[in-house]
Amino acid sequence: MLARFRALRSDLATVTAAGRDPFGVAFDAILSATEAILDGKRVLLLGTNNYLGLTFDQDCIDSAVAATMAQGTGTTGSRIANGTYGGHAALEQRLARFLGRRHAMVFTTGYQANLGTLSALAGRGDHLLLDADSHASIYDGAKLGNAQVTRFRHNDPDDLRRRLRLLADQPGEKLIVLEGIYSMLGDTAPLREMVEVKREAGAWLLVDEAHSLGVLGAHGRGLAEAEGVEADIDFVVGTFSKSLGAIGGFCAFDLDDFGALRVAARAYMFTASLPPSIVASVSQAIEAMEAQPQLRNILRRNGQRLHAGLAAAGFALGAMPSPIVSLPMPDRETAIRFWNQLLDAGVYTNLALGPATPGGKPLLRMSVSAALTPDQIDTAIAAFTQTGQRLGLIAAGMAAAE
Repeated sequence: MLARFRALRSDLATVTAAGRDPFGVAFDAILSATEAILDGKRVLLLGTNNYLGLTFDQDCIDSAVAATMAQGTGTTGSRIANGTYGGHAALEQRLARFLGRRHAMVFTTGYQANLGTLSALAGRGDHLLLDADSHASIYDGAKLGNAQVTRFRHNDPDDLRRRLRLLADQPGEKLIVLEGIYSMLGDTAPLREMVEVKREAGAWLLVDEAHSLGVLGAHGRGLAEAEGVEADIDFVVGTFSKSLGAIGGFCAFDLDDFGALRVAARAYMFTASLPPSIVASVSQAIEAMEAQPQLRNILRRNGQRLHAGLAAAGFALGAMPSPIVSLPMPDRETAIRFWNQLLDAGVYTNLALGPATPGGKPLLRMSVSAALTPDQIDTAIAAFTQTGQRLGLIAAGMAAAE
């Protein structure tokens, strides 16, 4: 049964032979939103997507503990069985109000939010138009719904327009799927231009704000708010596992007959609902996100500091500063060595290898947190600089930006 994974096992063994298994890093203890203990040593967490640092927010923790004491550790059922508590409905209402939408559905994970929403919205005879760099959950949702999938070049409105014109005479709904911030390179979609294409074609538009919720926009609603096009977005999908510091996902929209999606979305129908502790902590995290807009400002400054410091050290980086800072590697072997040596130096990042990366190119991926201090960021820059010089990727003697 597992013979077809022989090549995959061989690849993993090759990666592990160079040091650690990147898929098997198990922390001894998590000390804070920015530090952990690994193999008895303190390490700096620079790859956790904990954008606002809310995993250790005391109010979120207290809310989760109180909910567990009052309602137990789990619901043991799906939303349509015994798995809908008052907190689930209240969270959906709170989330819809925050996003300026009439309705919201809460899923157990962000992955399931895309899986359930896309497979239910676009079925056989419909058309899904996906950015080539879309997340795996988007592609999997497309497969489950049996819609015809058309890929367009990453962040290319003209290519999307061309492909929609080719589909103009074909029956079925056309649903465009974009992401606010793309998870590997940290770049944003050219949303205003994409909206114009959507209007021209009379298509629908879904934006996955997983990595942009709490990060972009005056109120943290994501890229659509930042670009002033929220009214043109038909469906907003996102997750609670990034800025909100927990787990779960959602889809928000204004259509009145949204209730049918609860029955049509298999990823919603046939999985246990979020435990009360998560519902409570996420609800509190939304309050914190609204009450502390300064967290977004700190996050932005931290991203700029890391990006500027690495650039000054001589590294060629990916996209403009965002919570995600990616460092392209010349080859797979160098990426693996760099990642291991960084970890030895006390800095944890994400080792990203093909085919999960754009074009299959290896890179080191960092995700910044508002909880990081300037000293911690400078410590990370120094570790990157020393490692890069040792591996011959940058010249010695270049100073990181203050």
